[in-house]
Amino acid sequence: MKVNWKNLFVTSCFISLAGLSHQSLAEDLLSQKLTVENCHVKGIRQQVQCGTLAVPENYAKANGEKITINFVVLPAIDNSKAQQPLMFLAGGPGQAAAELSGQIYTGFNEIRKTRDLLLIDQRGTGKSHPLQCEESVEIDPYTSIPEDFSITDIEQCLAQLTGDLSQYNSENAIRDFDAVRAALGYQQVHLYGGSYGTRAGLVYMRMFPESLKSVVLDSVGPIEVPIGLFGQSAEQSFVKLLDNCQNDSKCAQQYPELAQEFADISAKLALAPITVEIAHPRLGTTTEFTISRDKFISTLQMQLYSMQTRSLVPLLIHQAYLGDYKPLAGLIAQSDGGMGSYIGLHFNIVCNEDFPKISDTMKATDAENSFAKGMSLEMVGKACSVWPKYQPSADFYQTVTANIPTLILSGDLDPVTPASNGEISHENLPNSHHIISKNNAHIVASTTCGISIVNEFLALQTPKALDESCLEELPEESFMLGLNGGAAPAVAPMTTPEKVKD
Repeated sequence: MKVNWKNLFVTSCFISLAGLSHQSLAEDLLSQKLTVENCHVKGIRQQVQCGTLAVPENYAKANGEKITINFVVLPAIDNSKAQQPLMFLAGGPGQAAAELSGQIYTGFNEIRKTRDLLLIDQRGTGKSHPLQCEESVEIDPYTSIPEDFSITDIEQCLAQLTGDLSQYNSENAIRDFDAVRAALGYQQVHLYGGSYGTRAGLVYMRMFPESLKSVVLDSVGPIEVPIGLFGQSAEQSFVKLLDNCQNDSKCAQQYPELAQEFADISAKLALAPITVEIAHPRLGTTTEFTISRDKFISTLQMQLYSMQTRSLVPLLIHQAYLGDYKPLAGLIAQSDGGMGSYIGLHFNIVCNEDFPKISDTMKATDAENSFAKGMSLEMVGKACSVWPKYQPSADFYQTVTANIPTLILSGDLDPVTPASNGEISHENLPNSHHIISKNNAHIVASTTCGISIVNEFLALQTPKALDESCLEELPEESFMLGLNGGAAPAVAPMTTPEKVKD
């Protein structure tokens, strides 16, 4: 395989018993095997609880093949009030919730003071029958480029996967989640979904509304918007970054021609990839680094998700324009080693639940942008052309209208789930409130303020009567002005300080 799956995932992303009732599912669970034990997980010193539940791979064949669903419970610091737990739905599609335990343990500490946090690996991720495309050992993230991706790579990936892929879909994932809830004895849970987790949350609201006390949808991927249409939203986020830089006197002085520099380096890389010799960011040895247009833009696009990493974008563009690709290589070095998502599940869901809903007109419209063009959909389309097909249930695409207290959060700078997505769900959910945070990108609950709002909502369940004042105190975007944090040294435009390979 020539493709680096981790880099490809960055480029492509970022999401029969259809009428099975809650009661019949709970009864079926009596014969399923539940295990719970004290354990330690990565990133947490204290003891938590780990468990598994055996469920049918195909819920239409209850006595057929079983798979094991893995979960972690982060116990409440003070459980004296025994409040209903918060179930955390991870993003992707393809993130394993239990693998995020360390981050959630710290980030959701305020919520964990009074209620358990329940993290379940969605089927196809983590330790729940993972669908993963493993990279070849010879893959070098510094020289591989997304343009190398081929149908052969997908075919080799598929050969590694086991199980009936048609059963690894969003609705069965929700059946698993509700099965774990019932097996643990929780009559109801609060739900927090982030990114694709909001899509899963909306499906949960439709399938098992009686299991949910309240719902938080953070950075929404509504049923009505197919996953993969990121061209326009990424451009919107990028243009806001350029505008914010120019409205910042120091950033504008340091990078007065940032938009033109981006256009110039993108055009240059579109002609042909550039290979340079650099000092390896981690090892210090001399190594080759190949940068292509798609690799350059996908690296920038990932920085748009976070307020912290957005601050690097002007510097990355400017240095690349000057011919210095070391900062880009440094970012790749930070993520070198281990994938954060299960690409097999990602393609299995997107290729069957989303990509078929994207018309040629929608593709063309989404590609009409000055940032990534149609890069994401081109990658996904190639994978989906050979990925095994299954048909989602007739109910899957129904607009969700459940009357459950729902808090909807959107970041105004989000490159992948814009505020317009949140507005779609808000208009259809009768007991919802939509908060748009001006100085947030992807995942509003990544800030102390966002967590505080979520915590208040869980306590009160009154989405329209929350204290949102802390959002006004969030700082506006700031930008790194040089490689050492200060003003960058002057270098002649479009020179190549690194040795360019022929």
